Amino acid sequence: MQNIPKVKVGVVAVSRDCFPESLSVNRRKALMKAYEEKFGQEDLYECPICIVESEIHMVQALEDVKKAGCNALVVYLGNFGPEISETLLAKHFDGPVMFVAAAEESGDSLIQGRGDAYCGMLNASYNLKLRNIRAYIPEYPVGTAQECADMIHEFLPIARALVGLSSLKIISFGPRPLNFLACNAPIKQLYNLGVEIEENSELDLFEAFHKHDNDPRIPDVVKDMEKELGEGNQKPQILSKLAQYELTLLDWVEEHKGYRKYVTIAGKCWPAFQTQFGFVPCYVNSRLAGRGIPVSCEVDIYGALSEFIGTCVSQDAVTLLDINNTVPADIYHADIKPSYAYTQKDTFMGFHCGNTCSRKLNSCSMKYQLIMARSLPEEVTQGTLEGDIAPGEITFYRLQSTADCKLRAYVAQGEVLPVATRSFGSIGIFAIPEMGRFYRHVLIEGNYPHHGAVAFGHYGKALYEVFKYLGVEPEEIGFNQPKEMRYRTENPFA
Repeated sequence: MQNIPKVKVGVVAVSRDCFPESLSVNRRKALMKAYEEKFGQEDLYECPICIVESEIHMVQALEDVKKAGCNALVVYLGNFGPEISETLLAKHFDGPVMFVAAAEESGDSLIQGRGDAYCGMLNASYNLKLRNIRAYIPEYPVGTAQECADMIHEFLPIARALVGLSSLKIISFGPRPLNFLACNAPIKQLYNLGVEIEENSELDLFEAFHKHDNDPRIPDVVKDMEKELGEGNQKPQILSKLAQYELTLLDWVEEHKGYRKYVTIAGKCWPAFQTQFGFVPCYVNSRLAGRGIPVSCEVDIYGALSEFIGTCVSQDAVTLLDINNTVPADIYHADIKPSYAYTQKDTFMGFHCGNTCSRKLNSCSMKYQLIMARSLPEEVTQGTLEGDIAPGEITFYRLQSTADCKLRAYVAQGEVLPVATRSFGSIGIFAIPEMGRFYRHVLIEGNYPHHGAVAFGHYGKALYEVFKYLGVEPEEIGFNQPKEMRYRTENPFA
């Protein structure tokens, strides 16, 4: 995958000056050995210059990890730790920071070998709050070398998303289509998150597209499209225009990313796009998403932001779908109820016209956009990638700024069922436990738009931590609560 950061984590051990420094030295060595044995050491760097006991040591350690090219940091409490110096590490490090602490090793070493990092973690968290410093602290942040190695490995996708956001630019084209106020995007929160945005007119994009007329690279892109589509290439006559559009977007990204390293796009796709460009952009959007450059539909800026976060976390293609329609009772009773424990309200269909990466479909075909063709000539609506989404685990999620400029998010894990949709577009039958209640008390009550980002796998744990680190209050992160757990807005007598 391109367009996502590579994370290199610096491990800095700390020690309180009244505890044996050797505790932190030896425990750090054991931690690095455990990590290397389990995961290799390519993404981890051991700061050897000092054990941080003072502010001077803190500066030395920061300079060392910066010189080593680290863009994420683990503060490792080998013993109780110096609460001021260790939190200053987090304050002055330019990147995501994790705190983790060493458990005691043996009942035979509880006099000179007792580290009290269990206690030190409490003081570290207190001082982080005093200084308004955000840091990632695992669910149970105290462990053996092997357990702490696992915690650090779980930190990598979180750090990858946070590093990516710090250097992200969202490029948008055009205002939201009429009657799509649901994709309203107050951009203030983007700046609060450290994300840049470049908003352009559709006319700018149209001009750039025509500057690529007869681009000599078009035939090679067409060949690549033909190879990807195979027997699904049902609209070969439109491929050259789609290739021209793909080159237009990729060149725009390179020319407009400025000082940012990563880019995602919020694109326009209707109502005038088809008649002026002569096609729909869905297939191109799917191809870019497959490379790690998500393109949201309908100028959904926070949809693009959400897709990028999922791409960083999963290191895989994601998609953006409408939380679209219910599953008819006849399909449910024939194909779902006999084989699965889901209720009908746990299921729904996720759909978009044709923006999902071909790798995430059972099979794919290049077709025309049926909804648009109801009111337009069919020839200008060609360019969708249709197919049922491949079955497997998924995470439905979204980060959103509400109309009052408040950050909210939701995360729900489930699966795509191996059940034919009998429909059109990029579409799948999704099952999420307690979806009916989640739909009412998170999606509707939280005023979320109909677009949800989909990561292909269960990434709820990492996404939840990313949203927390970004400053979304825990009570503003919705999830599909189990039946015995009542939502705040749920009628207790219903």
